[in-house]
Amino acid sequence: MARHEQASPAGSVGGPGTALVTRRAPAAPRAAVLFLHGGRADSRAPSRPWHLAALRMRPFVRAVAAVAPDDVLLGEVRYRLRGWNGRDADPLHDTRRALAELASRYGDVPTVLVGHSMGGRAALRAAVAPQVRAVITLAPWCPEGEPVAHLRNKDVVVLHGDRDRITDPRASTAFADLARAAGARARSELVAGGDHAMLRRGGHWHRTTGDAVAALLAAPAVGR
Repeated sequence: MARHEQASPAGSVGGPGTALVTRRAPAAPRAAVLFLHGGRADSRAPSRPWHLAALRMRPFVRAVAAVAPDDVLLGEVRYRLRGWNGRDADPLHDTRRALAELASRYGDVPTVLVGHSMGGRAALRAAVAPQVRAVITLAPWCPEGEPVAHLRNKDVVVLHGDRDRITDPRASTAFADLARAAGARARSELVAGGDHAMLRRGGHWHRTTGDAVAALLAAPAVGR
């Protein structure tokens, strides 16, 4: 499982007790894109924005900012702890808090979640929330038995490097197949030569994610 993975461009808004950190916040957003970094299978150490896991998402935020219309909110989920921590599923609870904060501030805003590794697992789980219309996962952690029924009628995009030695690209592809069988609009892509840190062929990762978000924001299910 991943030992890494948040993003922190300038201009963030969100107090120390909040789970939602906004990077671009229009007055009345028509949609939102939230980014979830990765972490560790087990760790109760505090999660910090300067950890490599968090820094790894910066170029993805920039790539999406370049293609997302100005009326789309961009934000990140702030984790309390670095680990998933078994049944505690700590980043999932943080993601749910961030979604609740988003709804409290802006109402029922259609939301796309973009998650790397452990953040991909949290994003897929958090997609049970009605406001989450789509999930893009980058090298996600998809252990056997992850739920898929709640993804029906939602968009799921899975990108995974074929040289990943931290999370299993075959498990990600299998998850996408299960989600599609459950009624999700799911697709997967193996990034040839891609590694878990998304450093190899980084430009491809960033462009593909930006293009996927742009397409989803243009779709009626998310764009209205």
